Amino acid sequence: MTAPARPVLLTGASGALGRHLAKALSEHGWRLRLTDIVPFPDPMPANASFVKADLNDGVALIRQAEGCGAILHFGGVSVERPFEEVLGPNLRGLYHVYEAARREGARVVFASSNHSIGFHERPTGNSERLDHDCAFRPDGYYGLSKAYGELMGRMYWDKHGIENVNLRIGSCFPKPVDRRMLSTWLSFGDLTRLVERCVLADRAGHAVIWACSDNPASYWGRDHRERIGWAPRDSAESWRPEVAHVTADPVTERYQGGGYTAIEYSRAKPSPRDAFSLED
Repeated sequence: MTAPARPVLLTGASGALGRHLAKALSEHGWRLRLTDIVPFPDPMPANASFVKADLNDGVALIRQAEGCGAILHFGGVSVERPFEEVLGPNLRGLYHVYEAARREGARVVFASSNHSIGFHERPTGNSERLDHDCAFRPDGYYGLSKAYGELMGRMYWDKHGIENVNLRIGSCFPKPVDRRMLSTWLSFGDLTRLVERCVLADRAGHAVIWACSDNPASYWGRDHRERIGWAPRDSAESWRPEVAHVTADPVTERYQGGGYTAIEYSRAKPSPRDAFSLED
C-alpha cells in the first residue's frame, strides 16, 4: 500500500482503535503524528511521534496538524456519558479539528458511529436496510455528538471545500460477542483498509460509509464506499454458531443502537418508526 505524501494526524491515538491504526498504518510506511489526552501506552511505531494534547486546546491541535494532508479524528468521548462530559471533546474538539483541516487543506476522516442513527428499529429483511441518507436518530448524547460531527463535515465541505469521510462505525472488536454484532461487527483488518482508502482515494467530497464488515445480517445498505474504492473482506457470519447472547431488555433488542438506547430510557411505549409521527 502506498503511503501518503504528507504526514497524517491521528487523534485518539491512545484508544483501542487509535492504537491499532497507529501500528498498522506505520507498518505501511505512513508518517504519523499521534495525539491524545492520555499517554500513548505502546512502543512508539516507526515514523510516528506523539504529543499529549486536549481536544479543547485548539492552538495545540493546529500546531499538530501543520503540514498534514489528512486528519484521522478518532479522539473524544467514545461511549455514552452525561452531556457536560461529551460537550468539550466531542463538540468543541471537533470544531478545532475542522479549523485545523481548513488551514492545511487536509481531508478529515471522522470516526462517527452507528449511535448517530441508533433509534431506527432493526430491520426484518434486506429491503429495510438503512441507506447513508437516512434520518439521524441518535440514541444518546454520544450519538448526538456524532450526528453533529457529520453535519459539521457537510458544512465545511459546502462552505470551505474541506473533504471529509464519515465512518459510521458499528462494533469494532477482535470478534463478535453477541447476536447484534453479527449485524454491526467491523474487523480490525477491514477498519485499516477502510482508513487507507479514505486517505489515499483521489477524491472523497463529503462521504458517509457504513463501517462494518461484509455481514449478511447487516442493518445497512447504500453508502459512498465505491467512491473511495473500498469493500470489506471479512464477515461476522463465521461466528454465528458461537454467538448466542440476546438480552432480556425489549428496548435494547428493538433498536439498532442496542444497549445505548436503553440508558435512562423513560418512554411508556416505543417511539414510532416515523420519527415525526404523532402516533405513540
